[in-house]
Amino acid sequence: MALLQGRTKWALAGVLAALALAAAWYVLQRKPAQPGLASGNGRLEAVDIEVATRIPARLQALQVQEGEQVHAGQLLAVLDCAPLRAQRTEAQAQLRRARDAEATAASQVRLRRNERDAAQAQIRQRAAELGAARSRLARSRQLLAIGGLSRQQYDDDVATAASAEGALAAARAQAAAAASAIEAARLQAVEALSATQAAQASLGRVDVDLRDCDIRAPVDGQVQYLVARPGEMLGVGSRVLSLLDTSDLGMSFFLPEADAGRVLMGDEARLQLDALPGKPVPAVVSYVSAVAQFTPKTVETASERQKLMFRVRARVDPRWVAQHRPELKSGMPGVAWVRVRRDQPWPAQLQVVP
Repeated sequence: MALLQGRTKWALAGVLAALALAAAWYVLQRKPAQPGLASGNGRLEAVDIEVATRIPARLQALQVQEGEQVHAGQLLAVLDCAPLRAQRTEAQAQLRRARDAEATAASQVRLRRNERDAAQAQIRQRAAELGAARSRLARSRQLLAIGGLSRQQYDDDVATAASAEGALAAARAQAAAAASAIEAARLQAVEALSATQAAQASLGRVDVDLRDCDIRAPVDGQVQYLVARPGEMLGVGSRVLSLLDTSDLGMSFFLPEADAGRVLMGDEARLQLDALPGKPVPAVVSYVSAVAQFTPKTVETASERQKLMFRVRARVDPRWVAQHRPELKSGMPGVAWVRVRRDQPWPAQLQVVP
């Protein structure tokens, strides 16, 4: 029994030694020999987008399945919007009625302006008649003074002049009434125009809601999981499905203070994914934390300052993502590499092959 236990211990020690050698070989194979590089472990990350409804409606149909790759603008789901289509028909009828009222109001304005023009012409006619009556009255007064005109004729001329004055005053009053009628018709036209604009706005709002009956992908991505099922009644903001934005892939990793201080946004980076050995992924540093993510309780010595770690994110080149989309999946583990010396060339194992 003791001999068997001893052999078991030796066998276990051998296995552990073999695993340690394999791990060391793996690390050496992944780590470039050239200096001037810094690295950190991480996982490939994609932005998780919760696709939700903007209007309350019943989910009529789903057009995608879990795990399916979709492109921006692709139809994902359809809502039952029969009530909205009925509202659109009603809004169209209201718009036609408002436009008819606007046309009627415009014609009333034109009519009142014609009446004003006629009243002004009447004023000119009455003014001319009054002028002639006054001239005749002046001559009659002279003739009456020398006995060349009867008193009756003179009185008739006086009455004619007075009548002409009254007719001119009536014409002026009619012109003033026509001007007031024009203003009232103009206000009605403005009100009718406002009603038309309100009807157009109502129709536009219904059209916007109808467009939201078709739920489309906002970006290129992959359907992670479905939340709602056909037949369910959804409220405003109800989630329909979860979408991973595979067009914005990146890896977050941590670097010590000495390395993070020499990394700038926009610097080139390389990602080595476990699932894609021998195929470095081109990336760009898109974020460098300005504050240490985790530190020891006290920072008093130089060795303790080396424990300050800063988060860095490297975003994968979108063009490379478009060419290798089926190979990339969120959550893939790997190592991110950055150059802390920009004049340092990338080693052969980190050279990107088109």
